Amino acid sequence: MGPTEHRRRVVSLALPVYGELLAGVAAGIINMVWVAGLGGAAVAAVAVATNVENVLLGVILMAGSGTTVLVARARGAGDPAAARSAVRGGWALWALLTPVVAVGGYAGRERLARWVLGEDGGASVHLATEYFAIALPGVAVYFATNVVDGILKGSGNTRTPMRLALLANGLILVLDPVLILACDLGVRGAAIATVTGRSVALICGLLVLRPSLRPSGLRVRALAADARRTAATGLPMSADFVVRMTGTLALVAVVARIGVDEVAAYGIATKATYVATMAFYSVRQAAAIHTAHQLGAGRDERRAICREALLVAGTLGLTAAVLLLAAAPWIMRAFGADGEVAAAGTLYLRCLGPYLVLLACFIGVAGVYEGGGDSPALARITVCGVAAQLGAAYALSGHGLPGICLAMACAVGLQCVALTRVRGGRRTRRTPSRRGGSGRVGGRRGSWSRVRGG
Repeated sequence: MGPTEHRRRVVSLALPVYGELLAGVAAGIINMVWVAGLGGAAVAAVAVATNVENVLLGVILMAGSGTTVLVARARGAGDPAAARSAVRGGWALWALLTPVVAVGGYAGRERLARWVLGEDGGASVHLATEYFAIALPGVAVYFATNVVDGILKGSGNTRTPMRLALLANGLILVLDPVLILACDLGVRGAAIATVTGRSVALICGLLVLRPSLRPSGLRVRALAADARRTAATGLPMSADFVVRMTGTLALVAVVARIGVDEVAAYGIATKATYVATMAFYSVRQAAAIHTAHQLGAGRDERRAICREALLVAGTLGLTAAVLLLAAAPWIMRAFGADGEVAAAGTLYLRCLGPYLVLLACFIGVAGVYEGGGDSPALARITVCGVAAQLGAAYALSGHGLPGICLAMACAVGLQCVALTRVRGGRRTRRTPSRRGGSGRVGGRRGSWSRVRGG
């Protein structure tokens, strides 16, 4: 494949992923809008619950991301047996992780609410506990949807996950006012609407995948091996996500040293930049899928894909920087900010440009390393980068939000430099087949449709 073909493939995979990621962000916003009329305590409860759910997403990414990469490699190798092994591994991890999170979370829901909101959280603690009572068991649906998405994406189908996310959001949008207001269920209505919307989307996704869900008479030992393989592939990606989420939350404490207005401005501006950062992550997923597929087919095109991913992601980062520079005041007003908060947020968004460009380049290229099996190195770079960012932000916080932006840009710049030192020069390995041998020996290309369900 030439550079143009690689670029087109990355873009065609990334566009639906971007729609799916934005839909995920929108789900939380929809709930917040409808509970806003119930008072500040209800808003705080739902906001905290949404943040907890985002952290839990990092847990199941081990199964979802690992399945995506392994299925893509098997697809490239034309090996349906290896693809089915990857699918089984994803579902095995789901079966292991879900009871721990869902049952354990439900049992400790009040303790979790008090830990996040504080012992003196008052009504917010009670409302968050009510939300968790429905949302945490509903994690089983959320996690299963992530595995379904991973299977579909690995098969090269990124449009169906986007459609499923839009379907879930559409149902949440319809059910929220009915359950929250008309049925007077409050925050419980928001949780029920979210779980219901996701459940319907999950059922539709399972129907798409139904040919690959037929039992195959596997032994427990073989199933355990599938789960270990998927976990080993997905764990570094999961760790990368959790570390980044933790770093973002920890940075709030550093910004708090500057002032309350700056904390509010940082919170609003961070939400505003999601539109850009989701685009970067869509390129990352697309690059990982395309790279894994090419390696599975025995074609090591990582250098070429890396250049195209860098071009696409860098262009997105530069576009975002220019738009924020020009439209920062209007963006802050659109989020309801005024006075000192609006001024601080405008300054922050205008100083964020270099960070966004470097972050886009790092995230986009990181997808190639993920698809090529270098995720452990990425995780180490992320841990060091987040630690450097927090240290630099603390040292430069005396310069206000521009100092925070400078710290963020320097930290991600160091991550970019570190990424260039990672040698992704492993020999291309064919995906092992269940029937013995490697590469295409495991099965015919024509039977691939049984795995992707189409």
